[in-house]
Amino acid sequence: MKLVALQNTYSLWRPESINDVNLDVFKASKHELFGLNITMEEISIICPTSKLPVQPSGKVEHDWKGFKVQGPLDFSLTGILASIANPLAENNISIFAVSTFDTDYVLVKTDQFEKAKAILGNNFEIEENK
Repeated sequence: MKLVALQNTYSLWRPESINDVNLDVFKASKHELFGLNITMEEISIICPTSKLPVQPSGKVEHDWKGFKVQGPLDFSLTGILASIANPLAENNISIFAVSTFDTDYVLVKTDQFEKAKAILGNNFEIEENK
């Protein structure tokens, strides 16, 4: 299995209201990762830091970088996230995992990215996103 190292730096944003989100940014963007999740309890956005509003409402976590599992992945596959999360957890690196229809993404804090890349490089081929 191959991982692709993402180039952008990301932020995780929990806006106070969907009205605080410029949804046109989603339409006009072709980024490595740009996500919107809405549940009964919260709105959660993953986006390149450069796409955040100047003063975002709610909570924001900056300085995330990540890896994409080269897909598409079949839904019958098991253990993919565990094979990434476990060696990182053993080295005290926390993750933020995101799954889409075709693949999985794992984000780590920017200051842990090179360490995570070295650890994951023991089990995966890692390609730089171009």
